[in-house]
Amino acid sequence: MKKKIIVIGSGFGGLGAANRLAAKGHDVTLFEKRDGLGGRGYQYQINGFKFDGGPTVMTAPYIFDEIFELAGKKRDEYFKLVPLDPFYRIFNPEGQYFDYRHQLKDMLDEIEKWNPADKDGYLRFVKNTRGIFEIFHKYTDQPFLKFTNMLKIMPGVIRLGGYRGTYRHVSKYIKDDFLRRVFSFHPLLIGGNPFDTPSLYTLIVQFEKEWGVHYAVGGTGAAVQGLGKLFSDLGGKIYLNTEVDEILIKNNRVSGVRLKDGSKYDADAVVCNGDVAFAYKHLIAKEHRKKFTDSKIERMKYSSSLFVIYFGTKKRYLDSKLAHHNIILNKRYRELLKDIFEGDKLPDDFSLYLHMPTITDTSIAPPNCESFYVLSLVPNLKAKVDWENKGEMYRDAILNFLDENYLPGLNENLAASHFIDPPHFQNTLNSYRGAAFAFRPSLLQSGYFRPHNRSEEFDNLYFVGAGTHPGAGVPAVLSSGKIAAELIDPTTSNRKN
Repeated sequence: MKKKIIVIGSGFGGLGAANRLAAKGHDVTLFEKRDGLGGRGYQYQINGFKFDGGPTVMTAPYIFDEIFELAGKKRDEYFKLVPLDPFYRIFNPEGQYFDYRHQLKDMLDEIEKWNPADKDGYLRFVKNTRGIFEIFHKYTDQPFLKFTNMLKIMPGVIRLGGYRGTYRHVSKYIKDDFLRRVFSFHPLLIGGNPFDTPSLYTLIVQFEKEWGVHYAVGGTGAAVQGLGKLFSDLGGKIYLNTEVDEILIKNNRVSGVRLKDGSKYDADAVVCNGDVAFAYKHLIAKEHRKKFTDSKIERMKYSSSLFVIYFGTKKRYLDSKLAHHNIILNKRYRELLKDIFEGDKLPDDFSLYLHMPTITDTSIAPPNCESFYVLSLVPNLKAKVDWENKGEMYRDAILNFLDENYLPGLNENLAASHFIDPPHFQNTLNSYRGAAFAFRPSLLQSGYFRPHNRSEEFDNLYFVGAGTHPGAGVPAVLSSGKIAAELIDPTTSNRKN
C-alpha cells in the first residue's frame, strides 16, 4: 500500500532511504534545513573552488549501485567513481610516509621499508580482519531490534578478539610503533579513539580491501547531487531552507511534522536523518519520551568534534610529497587522543587529515589552482573551549604548520579559505554537543545497544545516519537508509530499466 513518508534531512542516509522508498512507489517528501542537499556531505562553492563539507572517503560502491538499480537506473549515468591507490599516505612526525595500498603485495613492500619483521604479523592481522568481515558484514544492513540479534554475533566477537581496543588488537600482530599507528587509525574515520574502539570495527579495513577506496568525480557533492536528481526523477519532493521544528505524536505514534514556519505535514511514517540525540531531545516533546529521556541522552558517550579548513591556492602543488588522502601524525599519539576524547580544553598540538582532491580531479578548482581540505580532531562541546576567540588562531596555527612543512608559500598563495568548528556542528548541523560522528563507537553503543533504526519509542519513526546502526561512515549511513526503507516496506521494486 502506498504510504505518505516524510524524510528529515538530506545526508546520505536520508537520500538513500528516500530513493529506495520512492522507487517502490511511495509518496516521499524530503525537508532539508540548509540551502543545499548533503547534510555533512554539503558542498561549498567559494571563488570558483568546490569544497566537500564532510565525508571524502568513499568505499563499497555497490551500496550506491543498489539504490540506482532499485530505481531501474545506472549509477554512472548520475555520477562516476574512480578508484584511488594509495588509499592513504600516512606521515610520521619526521615527514616520512607509508603508502596504504590496495594490493597485499604492495602493502608488504611498504612494510619492508619500515620493519620487515612485521610482514608475517601483518599477514596474520589480514587473516583476522577477513574473519571479522566474513562474520559481521552480513549484519551491516540488517536491523538490530532485539537483544537476540546481539547474542548471535557475540561468539564471533569473543573468538576473534573483536572486543579489544583496536590499537591493542593491532599490537598483537605488529611491533613497530609507527606501523601500529598506521594499522589502527581507522576508528578515527568514524569518531572513535583507536585505544577504546573495539577491533570489531576493523571491519572498515576489509571493506576497503574488498571494494577499494574511491573518489566521486566532481567531489562527494557530485554523489549527493546524483542521489538528489534520482529522487526528483522518481517523483520525490524536496524542500530546501525548510527546518523541521517538531515531530508530531498522536496516540503514541508519529503523525507528521511541524515546520519552523508553523505549517504541518501529515505522514504515515517519518524517517529522521537528523542527529538522533538532537531529534529526541529537541524535536519530540518530553512527555512522549519514555526511554530516551534527557538524562539518558546526557549519559551517552559522544564522538569527538572536528575543526575543518577548506582552502584553495592560486598555484599547484604537484611537486609536493602529498597524495589524494593524507594523514599527518603528531609525536604525541595516545596522549593527544586522550586529550581530544576525554579532555576539557583544546590541545596545543594536532594530527591532521589533509585532502588534496585536485591531484585526481582538476574540475573542482579554477585553472592552475589547487583545492584542499584539512581536518583536525578536537574535543566536542562538553569541553569548554571559547571557539569564538580561538577559532581563527587555531586555523592560523594549522595553516602555518602546513606552510612550513608540506605546502611552502601556502599563506601567500591562498585564493579561498573557510573553516567550520564544533559550534557549526551543533548550530548548523544540529549535532548534539557538536559531536561530528554522533555516538562514540563502543561495544555498548553498537548493534542492539545503539539507537535503533526503528525507534524504540514509536513504531513508525525511523532513524538513519551516523547515530543509529550500523554507525558512521558513508557505507554505514547508506546501509542505515536501506535498513529503514526495508523496515517500512520489505517488498522489492518492480521498476525496470
